[in-house]
Amino acid sequence: MKEKSEINFHHVLPVQIRWNDADVFGHVNNSVYFQFYDTAKTNYIETVCPDVEWTKSAIVMVHVDAEFIMPILSTKKIAIKSAILKIGNKSFTLEQEAVDTNTNEVYCRCRSIMVYMDRTIHSSAPIPQSWVECITKYESDNLNKA
Repeated sequence: MKEKSEINFHHVLPVQIRWNDADVFGHVNNSVYFQFYDTAKTNYIETVCPDVEWTKSAIVMVHVDAEFIMPILSTKKIAIKSAILKIGNKSFTLEQEAVDTNTNEVYCRCRSIMVYMDRTIHSSAPIPQSWVECITKYESDNLNKA
């Protein structure tokens, strides 16, 4: 994974830590991080690619690599930063970080490969050209850093 300083995260989504996200020690359970990442990646696509129709399109994770750096305490205010680093024909590489909104400390860094799915045919398909154009414009300084 690239170091944080090499990536310019243009998409930042604050997320709320719910009471049931934490264990008895007040730490957010590691599995919950992926729910935060899912929420942020969906918001990213909706924000960057305004023509998204989730009844016809989907993105599915086919690979994930996470580095848990330090625990998130349930009292913290956090955000998920997201950037697409590479776009292929049917897939893209997504880098995300869970960060403290006050200190910008990184709690977890995650890289995933996402595949575009055409829900009308229930199969992977080429990423729509409109998505590629919007993402390329939005991530011009980050693309090909994967």
